[in-house]
Amino acid sequence: MAIGILTSGGDCPGLNAVIRAVVLKGTQVYGREFIGFRDGWRGVVEGDAVPLARRDIQGIGKLGGTIIGTSRTDPFEDDPTAATARATLERLDVDALIVIGGEGTLSAARELAGFGVPIVGVPKTIDNDLSATDMTFGFDTAVGIATEAFDRLRTTGDSHGRCMVAEVMGRHVGWIALHSGMAAGAHAILIPEQHTSWDRLAGWVTAARDRGRAPLVVVAEGFVPEGGAEAYSVQGRDSYGRPRLGGIGEMVTAELEARTGIETRCTTLGHIQRGGTPSAFDRVLATRFGLAAVDAVVHGRFGRMVSLRGTEITHVPLEDATGRLNAVPQSRYDEAAILFG
Repeated sequence: MAIGILTSGGDCPGLNAVIRAVVLKGTQVYGREFIGFRDGWRGVVEGDAVPLARRDIQGIGKLGGTIIGTSRTDPFEDDPTAATARATLERLDVDALIVIGGEGTLSAARELAGFGVPIVGVPKTIDNDLSATDMTFGFDTAVGIATEAFDRLRTTGDSHGRCMVAEVMGRHVGWIALHSGMAAGAHAILIPEQHTSWDRLAGWVTAARDRGRAPLVVVAEGFVPEGGAEAYSVQGRDSYGRPRLGGIGEMVTAELEARTGIETRCTTLGHIQRGGTPSAFDRVLATRFGLAAVDAVVHGRFGRMVSLRGTEITHVPLEDATGRLNAVPQSRYDEAAILFG
């Protein structure tokens, strides 16, 4: 009997480090066999899988992306009971499944576990929006990439006397915007948790300009201005029915230029934030999650997700992992807001 591994949802720095840790400890310590399902839940639904041995995971810990591919396939989309997925696991003699993903992926894992499938979850999201763990791998890398980009944008803004607007990822929570914006000394940070008015934003930008600074505004893709109804989206929906966000940065740019008269330019970082080499922190955290995940499988701790609490790796029920989002608390935003303007 083999242990299956899949990576689902958006790609993320550190996925390969998890796979490496799972297979390395699983084969060398527990003598287990592993298969990787290609492209997330699609591989489970269609039975598309490849063996994973030690030779297949050598040197991958430092690589971005995922060697087994990913997708946003929903195993329940055309099969409300996910019977096809369960039949695939039985046919391939898979007696447990390690699922690496974010809120959408782990919600599907929770539902599948409810049908009796032995599952262990590993939290993955650059947004850091899972409340049942203190940190998710990928977040540190995304913040580092965004901070470096903002440092570069500021030199252009200073040279031309422009206001620079930078849009970063963050569907429901603004952790990337908050951390990278604070690190880069942004003059305003706009996040989904705070419905900031256009007048207040224009005031911050004007105050920075009046002090002789070139304003930098960081906005999360899920930001909704005060009085707005929903996040800006013109790109349709994904397979989970969620709007594909993007474009709020251009809206902010147009509003600021109209209200302040300051020449304003927008940069959207997009997928750059979650591609490439993971940071040292994310490599270590992803490795520790992988080691703990295979331990959980061997010891029968199914229906649970590995989690970081303080500096220790523990386990929480999948229900807790997907019950609510890890939103930026008011106190953390208030800390940052002191620096605005």
